[in-house]
Amino acid sequence: LVRMKFLQLLSRKPRRLETLFQIPFCQKQFPYLCLATSTCLYSKKKKVNSYEQVDQEKYKNLVYSVTSYKTSAQTPETIFEEDNLLYGPPDKHRPPVKAEAKTLKNWVPLINPNKRIPLLNSDSNFPMKISLQKTKMPSVTRVLQQTMSPQQAFYLERWKQKMILELGKDGFAEYTKNLFLQGELFHAALESIFLSEEVAAKEQGEDVSISGYLSSVQHVLKDISEVKALESAVQHETLQYLGLVDCVAKYRGQLCVIDWKTSEKPKPFLKNTFDNPLQVAAYIGAINHDANYDFQVSCGLIVVAYKNGSPAHPHFMDPDLCSQYWNKWLLRLEEYMDRN
Repeated sequence: LVRMKFLQLLSRKPRRLETLFQIPFCQKQFPYLCLATSTCLYSKKKKVNSYEQVDQEKYKNLVYSVTSYKTSAQTPETIFEEDNLLYGPPDKHRPPVKAEAKTLKNWVPLINPNKRIPLLNSDSNFPMKISLQKTKMPSVTRVLQQTMSPQQAFYLERWKQKMILELGKDGFAEYTKNLFLQGELFHAALESIFLSEEVAAKEQGEDVSISGYLSSVQHVLKDISEVKALESAVQHETLQYLGLVDCVAKYRGQLCVIDWKTSEKPKPFLKNTFDNPLQVAAYIGAINHDANYDFQVSCGLIVVAYKNGSPAHPHFMDPDLCSQYWNKWLLRLEEYMDRN
C-alpha cells in the first residue's frame, strides 16, 4: 500500500529526481542513484563515467543480438540429427568415435638403401608403362578404403545418401559412372600430351566433359619435365602391396610421383585432399622397392584440376612431408593386414 502511494505521488510530478548517497568505506566514495521527492544534492563534483556516454539503444541491440544468436558445433552427431530430421536416417551405423592412437610395429624406410641406381640409362627418355597384373596382393586404394576412419566413412556415407535422395539410385549410379569416365578421359589426354601425341591430345581436348580440366592444369604442365613413367604398375616387394601410378616426372626440377585429381569443389590446401597424400607416399615407397624401376623418388605432387577450368591447385610434398605420410601409410597397411 505504501509503495502504491509512493508511485502515485511520483506520477503526479513526473520529474526525474536524483540524489547521491555517500558511504565512507576504505577512503572511497560510492555514488548511489535513487528516486526521492526532494531536490538533487551533491556532496562532491560528480566524476564523468565513460559508460554513460555509450549509445544505450545501440548497446541494447548489440546485447540482444549476441544473446539471441545460436550456433551449431557442427559435430558428426549434430549433423546426424539434423539430417535425420530433414532427410531421414542416412545410415544405420552409430555416429563416429575417434580412434585410439596406434603404434607402428615394423618400420620400413621410404628410401631403399639397397637399391643401386645406374649412372646411365639408354631408355630413360621413354616413359615406363607396366601393366597392372591381378595378384593376391592388396592395392593401395583397397587398403585405404578398408581402413578409413569412422568419421571419414560417416561423411562419405552421408554424402552418398544425400545424392541418392536427390538423384535416385539409378541417377546416382549414372553420376558416379560419368565421374569415373571423365577421370579416365582426363588421364588419357594427359598421357597423350606427355607422349607428344598432338593429334590425339587435340581431339580429347575438344571433348566438353574434360576441356575444363585440361584448361585447369595448363600452368602446372609448364613446370613438368623428364617424364619417367605413365599409368604404370608399382609393387612393394617387401611389404607386398601394389598400385598404379599416374605419372613420375620432374616438377620444377625435383623428381616426383604425380597424382592427378579432378574436383568440382576447390581444394586449395593439402588437408582438403583427405587420403591422397598417403596414396602418393605409398606409391613412392613401392617405386623405391620395385626392381623394375632403376630410380628412386623422394617427393610427391597432387594436382587438383577443376571442371570449370579455374587454375588447378598443385600440392607439393617435400621429402620430410612424404616421410610423415609414409609412416601414416604403414600404420594403415598394418591395420589392413591385421584385419585380413
